[in-house]
Amino acid sequence: MNNLRNKVQLIGHLGKDVEYRVLDNGNALARVSIATKEVYHNQKGEKIVDVQWHQLVGWGKLAEMMQILCKKGKEVAVQGKLTHRSYEDQDGNTRYLSEIIVNEFMLLN
Repeated sequence: MNNLRNKVQLIGHLGKDVEYRVLDNGNALARVSIATKEVYHNQKGEKIVDVQWHQLVGWGKLAEMMQILCKKGKEVAVQGKLTHRSYEDQDGNTRYLSEIIVNEFMLLN
C-alpha cells in the first residue's frame, strides 16, 4: 500500500507553454498549468461544467522533455505527487501554493 500514498493522476489540457529554466546548480525546472474538466447535471437538470486549474512542476530530464513536448492546448496525462508550500510575495504577503510534482507524463493528442 505504500505505493498508493500521495499519488495524483490527472488528464487535462495545458493552459500555456511550459516555463523552463536551468537553475544555478544546473538542475532543470519546468512549470506549467493544466485544466481538468468535469461535466455533470445538477438537481435542476442544468448542465454544469467545472474547470479546475492545477500547477505542474517537473525537474531534471523530465523538465527538459516537458519543455520540448508540452505546448499550450495539448491534452496530457500526468502522474505525480501533491505538495504544498508558502512564499512571501513582493508586498510581503504570505502566499500558499499547491503543486503537483510530475513523475511521468504522456501526450494524448
